[in-house]
Amino acid sequence: MNSAPIGVFDSGVGGLSVLREIRQALPNESLMYVADSGHVPYGEKSPEQIRERSRSIARFLLQQGAKALVVACNTATAAAVADLREIYDLPIIGMEPAVKPAAQATRTGIVGVLATTGTLQSARFAALLDRFAGSVKVITQPCPGLVEYIEQGELDSPRVRALLQTFTQPLLSAGCDTIILGCTHYPFVRPALQSLLAPGITLIDTGAAVARQLQSRLVTLDMISAGPARPCQFWSSGDPQALSCVLPTLWGELGSVELLPFGGAKVL
Repeated sequence: MNSAPIGVFDSGVGGLSVLREIRQALPNESLMYVADSGHVPYGEKSPEQIRERSRSIARFLLQQGAKALVVACNTATAAAVADLREIYDLPIIGMEPAVKPAAQATRTGIVGVLATTGTLQSARFAALLDRFAGSVKVITQPCPGLVEYIEQGELDSPRVRALLQTFTQPLLSAGCDTIILGCTHYPFVRPALQSLLAPGITLIDTGAAVARQLQSRLVTLDMISAGPARPCQFWSSGDPQALSCVLPTLWGELGSVELLPFGGAKVL
């Protein structure tokens, strides 16, 4: 069981930012990744639609032998991680916007959050604010359209920069000195974002924290692999060739991508 792979999934390519952190923290673990790109973005879908997709993907990854699951998507975590934990008895690690570290890092007492509409409207996000924000003022900013550009591997084009400028301006005008990247896609545009911001603005995401949490759970349950890791397996519910094309940029190496054998048609 220890040599069994870890299953990771996201609405698209964003979870590759988390997958990279997992590989760095746990180099002996074999990994599997599902990009549900046929249904991206999750941020505009209903919680029930996201739960349905998450259940189907989790079931598929378990059929492939996964010993643990990582829901590498803030929106899917908000909508579905509690549901998945009720159904399956294995380690399931989710994402959440880094409200606590941002509240600790801010000097002005004003924190901005860039995220999808689904994440910002979720009860899970509201609970995070109640638990960790304290006296810190939190300004939220949905980012429609950004995920779609990142899906295409477009990370620093004029139109991506224009979107980033539009989304960050209200946060900066409000006095934010700390900005949470509340979607796993957004770390891929961190260099472009930093080039648009003053040096004193801190950007925070949670990919490394998720990898540490996964490592901790596997150690506690004596499920760590001694290696060697097998090459990562990839599936997409969209165009496998499209994922193959962005893997060198977003994952750092080439990879073979198969079509997810269910539910490839777009909904909504």
